[in-house]
Amino acid sequence: MVVLNRIYTRTGDGGDTALSDGSRVPKHDARVEAYGTVDELNATLGLARLHAGGDMADRLAVIQNELFDLGADLSRPNMAADADAPYAVLRIIASQVDRLESEIDAMNAALSPLRSFILPGGTALAAHLHLARTVARRAERRATGLALGGDVNPVAIRYLNRLSDWLFVAARAANGGGAGDILWVPGGSR
Repeated sequence: MVVLNRIYTRTGDGGDTALSDGSRVPKHDARVEAYGTVDELNATLGLARLHAGGDMADRLAVIQNELFDLGADLSRPNMAADADAPYAVLRIIASQVDRLESEIDAMNAALSPLRSFILPGGTALAAHLHLARTVARRAERRATGLALGGDVNPVAIRYLNRLSDWLFVAARAANGGGAGDILWVPGGSR
């Protein structure tokens, strides 16, 4: 249980921050960049949810909660020490990726095949989902960069990759099942 009685601690005033294992790193550290971008992604999904209803709003709420889990995952280095932690370490697991894939397949089954790339836009929900998709791709780049020099849960990277696909398909679904997609016209302004 998280208890936040005081929002400011002053512990980061010198430009460093604590990771979830208690170690301290500069605020510009690659690990902080990775989970900070996941936080930004979560905020963009909060905007998207303003335009969503029903099942889509419910699925976005699940994803937002999972993004907090993902942030916790990325903020804890040294996966090898998980078993020795004094508490259960929160990591993204394969069944979360499997659920995204299942939802992608279900949404995609109702869409007409793409015959062109599409431009971000259409409905307000679709536009926000496209924005979230681009932030998800950036979060994935940050996480894969971190994985080169650090310890990262490979399932967390798969989750981000699949989530950007989920957001793309969800944006098409939000555009009237793809009927309202804005198609790219190569060289159309020449």
